Amino acid sequence: MADRQRPYLFYDIAVSICSTCFRRVDAKIVFQDGAVYMLKRCPAHGQERVLMADDISYYRRCREVFLKPPEMPNRFNTPVLWGCPYDCGLCTDHEQHSCLTLIEVTDSCNLRCPVCYASSGPERKTHRDFASIERMLDMVVANERRPDVVQISGGEPTLHPDFFRILDAARARPIQHLMVNTNGLRIASDQEFAERLASYMPGFEIYLQFDSLEENPLRELRGVDLRAVREAALCRLNQLRVSTTLVVTVQRGLNDHELGRIVDYAVSQPCVRGVVFQPVQTAGRTDGFDPSRGRITLTEVRRRILQQTALFRPEDIIPVPCHPDALAMAYALKAGGKLMPLTSLIDPQILIEGGRNTIVFESDTALQAAVFKTFSTNHSPETAGASLRELLCCLPRVDAPSAIAYENVFRLIIMQFQDAASFDVRSVKKSCVHIAHPDGHRLIPFDTFNLFYRDELEHTRLGPLREAALCV
Repeated sequence: MADRQRPYLFYDIAVSICSTCFRRVDAKIVFQDGAVYMLKRCPAHGQERVLMADDISYYRRCREVFLKPPEMPNRFNTPVLWGCPYDCGLCTDHEQHSCLTLIEVTDSCNLRCPVCYASSGPERKTHRDFASIERMLDMVVANERRPDVVQISGGEPTLHPDFFRILDAARARPIQHLMVNTNGLRIASDQEFAERLASYMPGFEIYLQFDSLEENPLRELRGVDLRAVREAALCRLNQLRVSTTLVVTVQRGLNDHELGRIVDYAVSQPCVRGVVFQPVQTAGRTDGFDPSRGRITLTEVRRRILQQTALFRPEDIIPVPCHPDALAMAYALKAGGKLMPLTSLIDPQILIEGGRNTIVFESDTALQAAVFKTFSTNHSPETAGASLRELLCCLPRVDAPSAIAYENVFRLIIMQFQDAASFDVRSVKKSCVHIAHPDGHRLIPFDTFNLFYRDELEHTRLGPLREAALCV
């Protein structure tokens, strides 16, 4: 009978898309040789075998343990007509509200990165007009009432002629946490600009592109050696005490050997509140990028972090319940260049059963109470409510007991976006990171926006697929 056995263990079925023609195809999830694979077949382009995770146990925990009832937005924007992923907007079949929303204010950039999901660059001169940006902000508020996190992005958003007017408009709305996604060039070169950014503190954060501590990976990913720029930008941000997250695009065989060093470096920077690792998404401009060699999964990034730094243990980096397939996190206290991880000391059921679905734990009273019980012996519950609300969130303000100051909060996040190879409709429906469409009427998951809805793709790629879906 052994000769009739499959070489893998069948786990689940899935709906995916063909990496070549992007049509929906059936797939299955299997366990083989200690890893998780998606097997799919397109009638026109044949079979694909895609690595989904290199850790079966972690993958199963995401699907079987870290399950939390979905939290819907205040309103949906589009009906279901063609089926996922062709109805994004958010459609009425989407399972999750927006934990983080990107407002892309420009297509222009002062870099032309070989890897850019938005295909931005100096050759693109289009800035969104201010009225359109206000419509996008109003749409986010209408969907969320009090949005958790809104990120002003691009292109390079600091190039927009109305940049500070945009920040003021965001500030005038009930947005809890405001971020700016930037390559740091203007911060590094313009002291007055950096000082004005600092005036938006607290409740404000810089999301700083920071892919490597070495020259070659920066040239491969960004087209230029940016080490001096990053150092100058962080020097200013440290001086001005502007809350900052380092954002690392990770490519296998290029910069995945230095993830631990980047974490260690981040801990040494007073302004840095954490690191976000984002495996390369094969979308937009990917000059010289070979997906068969460069793709890397969330679990591989997690494994490398654990191998390359002694700051975290496996139980410290856990799935985020609102979207465990795509998000992993660790929270810690930072002091004197050392970390005290918090996540492993909290019962996972508190994350799963308590509070709302968000990557920002400001309003999660159950989690606050658990952390306070674990770490505090000399403060009242009233003090706990104030200090821990700030301790465990993305907000760059810490209203905390005297023993805990501004520079004592640190978080690590792995944020994996799907591409055509790894696409799984099940996971797309749970996406909580969304992009505001420039039309001001739709919020679209980050994964599908870059595959189907960016620029002309909705007409050239998605249009024919929608027609074909109606014919089935």
